[in-house]
Amino acid sequence: MENELAPIQNLEDAIEAILFAAGHPVTYEKLSLVLGIPSEQVMALVGSMQERFPADKPGRGLLLLRFPDSCQLATKEEYGPYIREALDIRRGGNLSNTSMEVLAVVAYNQPVTRTYIDAVRGVDSSYSVSSLLDKGLIMATGRLDAPGRPVLYATTDKFLRVFGLNSLDELPVTESLSTSVKVAQQTIALDGAPAAEKAPDPEPESPGEGESVPL
Repeated sequence: MENELAPIQNLEDAIEAILFAAGHPVTYEKLSLVLGIPSEQVMALVGSMQERFPADKPGRGLLLLRFPDSCQLATKEEYGPYIREALDIRRGGNLSNTSMEVLAVVAYNQPVTRTYIDAVRGVDSSYSVSSLLDKGLIMATGRLDAPGRPVLYATTDKFLRVFGLNSLDELPVTESLSTSVKVAQQTIALDGAPAAEKAPDPEPESPGEGESVPL
């Protein structure tokens, strides 16, 4: 006979303890099963907990990140160097400008095909798409109902975590990207193909290259 968990008096403290111990996103469904309460109540509790972890005020070194299906406790970005030094953690690779461009196109227009990404950028983006897939920042979400059934790509929850976003609604507005996207849409509508003949990505990706985002 399995041991049953005793009723919890302070559900918010229990959620905080679980998230702290996990170190990764925990789904509301999992918390619901463990705590014995509906998922909607879990989400409401997590929402009320957020004031304990203010992002723009001193007082704590942790952030409570809320995603559509999960939540996570994470350290504030400014303490990253001290954490790496204390725990002897080597910093991982960064995203190059090329990959950032591809990631932006996917984030603002998802789900998108690689042909669409190529049209926006004017060059072949296969290397960067593969790299972002390997890093878990984008994923294949299905196939477009069109000749050849090309793969559709979208961002992942890891993308939200890396960029400190709770949802895609928090993405900043970028006028230059919007202009490029409109041009690409017009080109695809007229020709059914990218504006430029596919050329390779201008530069291979390497850690620390150009403007970067730590992963």
